[in-house]
Amino acid sequence: MSTTLRTLSSVANNVRLLVGLSRPACHVRPFHAISHAARRPRSVRVDAAFSSRRWATSTTPHSTTSDPAEVEAMQCLEEGTQKLEEGDVQAAKASYQRSVDIKRTASSLFNLGVTQYHLKEYDDAIASWKESIALQPSSPDAHTNLASAYVISPVSRPDLALHHLRIAASLSPEDPEIAFNLAAVLEACGRLEEALVQYKRSKEYGVERAAMHVRNVSAKILGQKMKEQEQGAAAGTPVGEKSS
Repeated sequence: MSTTLRTLSSVANNVRLLVGLSRPACHVRPFHAISHAARRPRSVRVDAAFSSRRWATSTTPHSTTSDPAEVEAMQCLEEGTQKLEEGDVQAAKASYQRSVDIKRTASSLFNLGVTQYHLKEYDDAIASWKESIALQPSSPDAHTNLASAYVISPVSRPDLALHHLRIAASLSPEDPEIAFNLAAVLEACGRLEEALVQYKRSKEYGVERAAMHVRNVSAKILGQKMKEQEQGAAAGTPVGEKSS
C-alpha cells in the first residue's frame, strides 16, 4: 500500500457514532483510538485525527410518543446503543436495522452506518450516511464519518473525503477534531500549505498532538522550497521565475 493510502487509512479510523439514547448524550468508546493518526467513525471518539463524535438522539423535531411506530423505532435504537456499549456490534447493527426498517430517521441511519463501518461493510456504511445526511444535512458528524468511509474503502476517494470534511468544518468551525482530520487528508494529498493552516487551527482549539504535525508539515514545506531553490540555481533561473 502506498504511503498516501497508509496516511489516509489512519485518518479513517475515527468514526463518530451517534447513540440513540433518550438520556443525555455521552461518548462511548467501544473501540480504542489508535495512537498514530486518526482511526474510526464518529460516535466512537478518536484521538485528534478522525476523532469521535457525540451520539445521535433517538428523537426528531416531530417526535411524538403517540406514534407507535416511532416509539418502537426509538426502542430499537436504544437497544442498539446498549448492545454497542456492550461491544456486540453485530447485535447493535441488527437493532439499528430494525429501527431503520420501522422508521427511517437520520439518527437510526447514522448509527447503522457506524456498525457497518466497524464490520468493514464500507459501501453499506457510505449508503447509510449519505441517506442520513439527506435527512439531516447539517450534521457535521455524518459528514465526518462519510469522509472516513471514503478514505478507507477499497477504492479510496480522498477527493470526496475532502468535500465532506470541508462541509463538516463549515458546520462546526471550532471543532478541533474536524480540523485535524481535514489537515490529515490535505497532507496525504500533498496540499501542505492548506494542511498547515488546519493543523494550526486544530492546535489552537486544543488538540495537543497537532503541534507535532505543525512542525512536520512546516519542515516538509521548507524542504520543498529548498529543493525548488536548488533546482532553480542549477537551471540558472531565479526562484519564482520560469525559464522561457
